[in-house]
Amino acid sequence: MSARPNAVATAASSASSDSSAVSDSSSDSSACSGSADPACAAPLPVLGRDVTVPLVTGGEVTYAALDYAASAPALQRVWDDVAAYAPYYGSVHRGAGYLSQLSTDLFESSRVTVAEFLDCRPDDQVVFTRSTTDSLNLLAAVIPADCEVFVFETEHHASLLPWSDARVTYLNAPRTPAEAVRTLEHALAGRDPYGPALVCVTGASNVTGELWPVKELAAAAHAHGARIVLDAAQLAPHHPVSVRDLDVDWVAFSGHKLYAPFGSGVLAGRADWLQEAEPYLAGGGASRKVARRADGGVDVDWHTTAARHEAGSPNVIGVYSIASACKALTEAGFDRLVAREQQLVARVREGLAEVPQVKVLSLFGDDAPRVGVISFVVEGWNSSHFAAALSAEYGIGVRDGLFCAHPLVRTLLGTDPQDPGECGAPEAEPGERSLNAIRVSFGAGTPDEHVERFVRAVRELVADGAKWTYHTEDGRCVPAV
Repeated sequence: MSARPNAVATAASSASSDSSAVSDSSSDSSACSGSADPACAAPLPVLGRDVTVPLVTGGEVTYAALDYAASAPALQRVWDDVAAYAPYYGSVHRGAGYLSQLSTDLFESSRVTVAEFLDCRPDDQVVFTRSTTDSLNLLAAVIPADCEVFVFETEHHASLLPWSDARVTYLNAPRTPAEAVRTLEHALAGRDPYGPALVCVTGASNVTGELWPVKELAAAAHAHGARIVLDAAQLAPHHPVSVRDLDVDWVAFSGHKLYAPFGSGVLAGRADWLQEAEPYLAGGGASRKVARRADGGVDVDWHTTAARHEAGSPNVIGVYSIASACKALTEAGFDRLVAREQQLVARVREGLAEVPQVKVLSLFGDDAPRVGVISFVVEGWNSSHFAAALSAEYGIGVRDGLFCAHPLVRTLLGTDPQDPGECGAPEAEPGERSLNAIRVSFGAGTPDEHVERFVRAVRELVADGAKWTYHTEDGRCVPAV
């Protein structure tokens, strides 16, 4: 079935037009100088852009969401598309009714949209999952039993931890992109040349934002008979990702980082290991035929399509939201989005460089290309205390901690991996070391004012200190009442 109800099609078209209109009218950031419009200069409008939050010092301010690396706000386009579809929601792949057929068509057309967004090869499969973490755990469940896995210690835990049932080689943090390639080549040269191997690497660090040499790492992997999976959770929202051009075997990403907050993810790439393995989840949808045997057991004929690993009723709204976000980003134009984001990156880095007490964390150095993700520490401040003050006194939401990348942050902070963490209270015990940092992250929905407010807040907090007293409550640093 290919036709959609007019209400759904019209609303989706309207959302697309509205997004384009906002993008066109806000492309000149100079027009926003002094403007109080919270959406000013943001290429793509997002939900929450007009939400106000109370300040502990009194009054309210428009919330500055600068934690995109954890979960990006929903695009208005995505929300409108989902709202238009919601009345037509039905079961997928199971029903003969019109709404079920409509939902099935929407689900499968979303698969095509994602494949186009990723520039997949004709034989690649797009499997819908719950998240990047789920995607990589799925891949870990289907790799051959004798597979050897190579992963840098710099990975997010979603990429670092799923391989416990395989032979894993953890590679030390490289200090340049070229060193990353050399480190991988050296490790692969020492492996069994006849056995299967898999390399797992991020496209953009969730801690430093730095871009990794994915294409070169893929070439190194293939030269040594290994396959490679790209964790694109932080890359896909900021840069175009081409499976063909990068020559990766699989790519994984999450909807909630791609402005599509409904609990879905993607694993896309080669089909052979996926087809040969037992289903990730056993159940309805994964099976084509189930029959009782004479001995009392059952015989199962599993699907060989993506459905093999999509058992159960799928999250059609989550899947459709990913497809909507893919279309919105594509239509907005990545060249334009990247250029504008790099202006924000430069402004944040320039602002932080003006404060001597601030140290920006980096693996590859100041000149390394990066997405809108920057982590730093402030001399004389516990990072959780600083983040709490940004929130309570300036209405700015950032992230503090180790960012689910503990080995990497510990390496960047120069701390012993065995050092105990600290809850973030400003009144830390004497001699206790802080093992946390502050991360600011932004994207296509970030207005200039949010970045300018952040830079000003850092400068003021370092120069004047917090205006409020903070203490630890349930493991978090919060304003004292």
